[in-house]
Amino acid sequence: MVRFSKNLIFLAYKLQPSTKRAKRTKTQTKRNNQMKAFQLQQYDKKNLALNCVDLPRPQVAPNEVLIEVKAAGVNPLDNMITRGDVKMITPYELPQTMGNECAGMIVEVGSEVKDFAVGDAVFSRLPISCPGAFAEYVAVPADAVARMPEGLSFEEAASIPLTALTAYQALDLLEAKPGSSIFISGGSGGLGAMAIPLAKARGLKVYTNGNSASRERVMALGADRYLDYREEDYLEVLEPVDYVLDSLGGKELDRQMKLLRRGGKIVSLKGMPNARFAQRFDLPTWKRWLFALAAFGVERKSKQQGITYEFLFVQSNGRQLAEIARLIAEKGIQPSVGQVFPFAETNEALLKVASGGAAGKVVLSFA
Repeated sequence: MVRFSKNLIFLAYKLQPSTKRAKRTKTQTKRNNQMKAFQLQQYDKKNLALNCVDLPRPQVAPNEVLIEVKAAGVNPLDNMITRGDVKMITPYELPQTMGNECAGMIVEVGSEVKDFAVGDAVFSRLPISCPGAFAEYVAVPADAVARMPEGLSFEEAASIPLTALTAYQALDLLEAKPGSSIFISGGSGGLGAMAIPLAKARGLKVYTNGNSASRERVMALGADRYLDYREEDYLEVLEPVDYVLDSLGGKELDRQMKLLRRGGKIVSLKGMPNARFAQRFDLPTWKRWLFALAAFGVERKSKQQGITYEFLFVQSNGRQLAEIARLIAEKGIQPSVGQVFPFAETNEALLKVASGGAAGKVVLSFA
């Protein structure tokens, strides 16, 4: 995400209320009620390491399920939170247990939960206001949970929610129509592993780029054309496209905007949040004005080029996740898991993601 000025960050962080999930448990002395968790103690631009701590197992609210975590996905978002890059969107009262997606078994259901039962194998993108997947147990609102696709391991299922929901919500935001074309930047990573087959399932012609070593794997996902970013410049070799899904931001965002035909749309995951995003995210009016000011430059460029710019910060949605699970089973989509780390090596997994060298999704295993 493009950073705001220090003054804007300070103003927004001080004015907005904390969205930290209310603590529901008291410290318990029985060992079998304790769990291991990796927590963020303070924001840090350079040190991405989390602290491994002992915590009481969470108690479930009436609308929640308690998941025994079997695997958790590791994402750039986790490091962005540690660096403080998303404080403008959602602040946290530290310490905060980290982790945004997981797969596991339900071991307890709240009194109001009707659609799930103890023993269900589920996966979830946790609500942004209350992460917690880097723990042995996590309490999650039932409306953020879906049953795992059949035939997948917990590690495979844990690699899906964040990237698949990002792709799903981006395609919805683009109002992508069958027969249209889309460029998905960085298709060799975890996002591409879900975005490419989901875009193909909607009847889109998909172009993407990445390193040469990943060509065969990404083409197998359904991409119509794969560009080696070291050898081929998409602006030189591709015709204008209808849509772009940007996962890079910065200078690449400006270049990808030039790839769009007039009337096209771009959704960015790392660009500047704008007023329409703030409205969709139901942020307060003052913050909508703040984002409108911050995104003035990119909005002006998009109008000059006759295109539409949108920013996306993926939200939890159990209904959409259930639809994704159906599509995965129906279309035979195979998740692309890159490297699996044991839970005890969470910090090593975060560094692997930060290095940008992972082919496919990085996952933690709790086995």
